[in-house]
Amino acid sequence: MMKNLTIIFILLLSLISIGTFAQKREDKHKIVFQFTNANDTIQQKAFTNQLNNLTNHWPKAKYEVVVYNMGLEYLMTTKSKHIAAIKALHAKGVHFLVCENTMKNRKITKEQLIPEVEYVPAGIAEIVEKQEQGWSYIKGGF
Repeated sequence: MMKNLTIIFILLLSLISIGTFAQKREDKHKIVFQFTNANDTIQQKAFTNQLNNLTNHWPKAKYEVVVYNMGLEYLMTTKSKHIAAIKALHAKGVHFLVCENTMKNRKITKEQLIPEVEYVPAGIAEIVEKQEQGWSYIKGGF
């Protein structure tokens, strides 16, 4: 009887361990995207699709999109074709960060951007810091 209980206990412990290791650890993913070419509306669409696909696959992961250079059009109220999708992604926890250096150099004001964005002094520096903290880097678009 004791031998049977020991075997059952070992089997249960094994099943619990296997189940624990087999679980998707989506909450461990931290991904920083670089987006710099929104003049091309095909790039905007491709990038929006990439973000939607990934946030559907890993809904609990952390996402940060660093936008600079010619990427600002993606977040501009008068130039973006994907504002509704960006707002939906933001509601799912995607953070859109705009480079203040780019804004200054291109003379773009905060009023020209959607209100869901956040700001960083230097976009490239933000990406480097995230990589140093263990975030995965992805260039958005194609």
